[in-house]
Amino acid sequence: MLSIDGVSDLWDQLLGAQPDPPGLVVALTAVAGLLAVAFRPAWRVARNAVTIAHEGGHALFALLTGRRLRGIRLEFDTSGLTLSSGRPTGFGMILTLLGGYIAPSLVGVLGAWLLGGNRITLLLWLAVALLLLMLINIRNLFGVISLLVTGAIVFAVSWYASPEVQSAFAYAGVWFLLFGGVRPVFELQSLRGRGRMRDSDPDQLARITHVPALFWVGVFLVVNLGALVIGTFLLAGQWLPASI
Repeated sequence: MLSIDGVSDLWDQLLGAQPDPPGLVVALTAVAGLLAVAFRPAWRVARNAVTIAHEGGHALFALLTGRRLRGIRLEFDTSGLTLSSGRPTGFGMILTLLGGYIAPSLVGVLGAWLLGGNRITLLLWLAVALLLLMLINIRNLFGVISLLVTGAIVFAVSWYASPEVQSAFAYAGVWFLLFGGVRPVFELQSLRGRGRMRDSDPDQLARITHVPALFWVGVFLVVNLGALVIGTFLLAGQWLPASI
């Protein structure tokens, strides 16, 4: 059992600010995040993290708008599916459909804000907590395995790794989400241009709102590029410390 002092120390560790990372670490993790998105073999594996955030976005917006979450599936091919019940049209359904493609980038901005305040441990523990909450609603074996492995990695880094490793891991993850939120929008439109994914999020939005699907693809792109700019700005203050 933890003593009062132990709980206090743990709380201070969670909410306290960590030292600024070297600027070189911030720059190198940005390069690593970009390469993980741009290099196809790495992207095929790392894209699972983007899918987790994407489906989590659908689930969160469904709950926030009063819809009933029925379950989430994460597939081996990095696709996913989130089912909710409620009105098939209306504001709640629109936000639920909007939430998927913008979620990875918005999570990246939140992470960049926390890192800008040097709340590295808090960021890692929040990630673990969100993964556990999502796990409750997973409805297939691969999804369970994917979340357990991802959560175990994040927890192990937050609990056992040195502050330097935690910092590099957190920055690399945030950069990856900021860059990784953009690529799926281009992949989506490429597939739509070839006549595939007729039931994609923007196509469903088009049927509900009577606004062309291409408009919604543009919304995804503008939001995610804007998030990338904001996230970079939030992290840029860490780039030029005196320790470089």
